[in-house]
Amino acid sequence: MPRIYPIEKVRDIGMIAHIDAGKTTVTERVLFYTGISHKIGEVHDGQAIMDWMVQEKERGITITAAATTCFWVPRGLERKKENEHRINIIDTPGHIDFTAEVQRSLRVLDGAVVIFDGVAGVEPQSETVWHQADKFKVPRICFINKMDRIGASFEKSLESIRKKLSPNAIALQLPIGAEEKFEGVIDLLEVKALKFEGDFGQIVKEEDIPEKLIEKAKQWRVNLIEKIVAEDEILLEKFLAKREISVDELRKALRKAVITYKLIPVFCGAALRNKGIQPLLDAICYYLPSPADLPPVKGVDPKTGKEIERKADDREPFSALAFKIASDPYVGTLTYFRVYSGTLPRGSYLLNTTTGEKERIGRILRMHAAEREEISEIFTGDIAATVGLKNTSTGHTLCDEAQPIVLEKITFPEPVISIRIEPKTKADQEKISLALKKLAEEDPTFKVKGDLETGETIISGMGELHLEIIIDRMKREFKVEGNVGRPQVAYKETVTTSSQAEGKYIRQSGGRGQYGHVWLKVEPKERGQGFEFVDEIKGGIIPKEFIPAVEKGVKEAMRKGILAGYPMVDTKVTLYDGSFHEVDSSEIAFKIAGSAALQEASKRAKPVLLEPVMKLEVIVPSEFFGDTIGDLSARRGKIEETKDRLNLKVIEAKVPLAEMFGYATALRSLTEGRGTFTMEFDHYEEVPQNIAKEIIEGKRG
Repeated sequence: MPRIYPIEKVRDIGMIAHIDAGKTTVTERVLFYTGISHKIGEVHDGQAIMDWMVQEKERGITITAAATTCFWVPRGLERKKENEHRINIIDTPGHIDFTAEVQRSLRVLDGAVVIFDGVAGVEPQSETVWHQADKFKVPRICFINKMDRIGASFEKSLESIRKKLSPNAIALQLPIGAEEKFEGVIDLLEVKALKFEGDFGQIVKEEDIPEKLIEKAKQWRVNLIEKIVAEDEILLEKFLAKREISVDELRKALRKAVITYKLIPVFCGAALRNKGIQPLLDAICYYLPSPADLPPVKGVDPKTGKEIERKADDREPFSALAFKIASDPYVGTLTYFRVYSGTLPRGSYLLNTTTGEKERIGRILRMHAAEREEISEIFTGDIAATVGLKNTSTGHTLCDEAQPIVLEKITFPEPVISIRIEPKTKADQEKISLALKKLAEEDPTFKVKGDLETGETIISGMGELHLEIIIDRMKREFKVEGNVGRPQVAYKETVTTSSQAEGKYIRQSGGRGQYGHVWLKVEPKERGQGFEFVDEIKGGIIPKEFIPAVEKGVKEAMRKGILAGYPMVDTKVTLYDGSFHEVDSSEIAFKIAGSAALQEASKRAKPVLLEPVMKLEVIVPSEFFGDTIGDLSARRGKIEETKDRLNLKVIEAKVPLAEMFGYATALRSLTEGRGTFTMEFDHYEEVPQNIAKEIIEGKRG
């Protein structure tokens, strides 16, 4: 089957933003205007196509990244098939508890639309997703939404983007009016006013710019052109010679600058009132890259370890990255993957280079949120799903057996909160472990482990809401009930000074004995730098084959810590001396000696407890400002900044997670239900001594 859409006309994009900025509402309009849906689904009615999970409909938030495909011919091009662009969209969650969904989506996308609330501008989660996009070098365009809301300001929002995210943001539109008087937008490149008419804003009318905005539009257009031509030598010469530059030339130069991340175009509108979405679709086609516009994807040859690359071309060997696993009640396990090179007909065999196993691709599905469309072949740049892969999970590479490649994996943050869970009845025992296993396969930030000492099961996640959704899904999708304990904070331990210690394990029991002897040095590392093991053994005083056993013993001891049984982090361990016995030395003896030496050295190195500290933004009406600040101080919060937003106060603070359980209820009662907050993990910090003492003695969770 030949490719219908040339690769230059394909766009793989994501909608990313702070919670409640309007990502799903924008995506619903996109689906309506592109003819994929025949009525507009609203988030507040629980009718949005992209929010298809029961939990999403009930809460009015996005929990899981949903993929869909639509088609669009940009304004200015003739409406015929060869001008049609194919847009693969992933609508991502805004809530920090589901950060893994954003992380893995951005890893496989070529471009992103970052959506901002026209009243709030840049919010904490906007910064987080922006930095995630920076990490993967994703070109992006901005859309300032909710221009019809009281207090909306395009200029203030644009200023906050320039100040907090990137000075390269440039306005391609100006709003006509604001708040309830918001009527449409001015296209600064084409010097036209655009109004949106019809029952659903589906008719885009071009008009002359209103008299009172002509001067402002002229000035903004000059600024815009100066920024664009500065990125293109030929256009710069033309501009300085005061020669006419066509809109097409400006678009081409701007496209190049967006793809190389030199400029970020900014648009505006009001998705809920159906204004400004069609020009945003045009911009996606005009400025965001196709798979062919980006550098070849890099990977490693599993046989030689050398770096190799694959061009975005159907004729290249096949390579794809599995970026999401989802349980589907009708077809079983769905594996979503992004194709970086080559083509794949159904029925093919692929190699999973991460596990070294072969997988058969029996069915290829194009996803439209929860709907599935069966297709016979996929091409470079496509995003699709398949069913029934046995050993493929998030971040695995699938490729041509004859020409293997391992693509860069996706890294995820560690969970910060845990709870104990047990089945309600004996019959639920087996069902609960199966349900938890499936949910953990789907979500890399959800971890399950058994506590060997107590026999309990502990589940860990990114926040209270994350675990609440997991338990709800267990009940609804897997029909299994569980008793849940109190939330536990994921504390960690570390050392603050360096020290040395000896570890010996000698057993003589007639016949062959056991002999392991090591000297270890333990030193603190900077926060967030993890664990490092250094082998400084010279002259074979410990044979090479026993050194991995020492490292294994050290790692096992670090998992339990020495203060309160929490894992140790940010520590450098150096093996620098020891001895061995020709006959009695064994791997197990060196493992035990390594473990004992680490425990002893850590005790001498002034160990401390670390706790997760959260970045918090609280928005409250002015009259509750004092009470809210007082409450945060009582929770050991450090207030970093307070700002005014209309008649509201915005408080930015850093607060230990341990103090934040039940905060949603406390804030509601403090502010008569009018306060809102968002919270995300920021860093680990030393626990104050009096509180550490309570945790070690088991008086605190």
